[in-house]
Amino acid sequence: MYVRATRTVCVLAVLTVSACGGGSGKAPNPNAPEKNPAGDIPDNQAYVRFSVPGRGFSVKVPEGWSQRTSGGAVVFTDKLNTIRLEARPASGPLTVSAAKRTVVPRLARTVAGYRPGRISEVRRAAGAALRITYLARAAANPVTGKAGVDAVERYFFFHRGRTAVVTLSGPKGADNVDPWRLVTNSLRWTR
Repeated sequence: MYVRATRTVCVLAVLTVSACGGGSGKAPNPNAPEKNPAGDIPDNQAYVRFSVPGRGFSVKVPEGWSQRTSGGAVVFTDKLNTIRLEARPASGPLTVSAAKRTVVPRLARTVAGYRPGRISEVRRAAGAALRITYLARAAANPVTGKAGVDAVERYFFFHRGRTAVVTLSGPKGADNVDPWRLVTNSLRWTR
């Protein structure tokens, strides 16, 4: 009887440990590298200051991202994320009502898969900015041919007759709130 009871207790203990996931005997490693979903910019990403040539402003951009010029803008990309920097003459800061009349209709005509988001005034270190959010069709994956959905934030900063436009995009659902805030908060006027 004693052997049968001991055997039953041992079997129950093994089943309990297995059911609770404790069979491996390993605790989670707090020093393990962070696992990021597609499009998340890692928390340990380094940033460097970039002065936009001839545009009168600079921002911090992620170190190591590829850089190219496209349509008068400087574009930084890495995998699924993009930062686009451009500037243009302006008579004053862009307002919510003016953005609804001019910018939003242009985005609806020119951006593939455009779905409107919000228009709001925000504060950053360089001052007030107008932020427009929307969704857009992402570039198709060259292997699968499938295109996802990008979440886009476009910021308009005004200073001395110029508007700096900072456009940030990455996969919908990626947690890039902190990196995008770091980039937009780093804008500095150089003239």
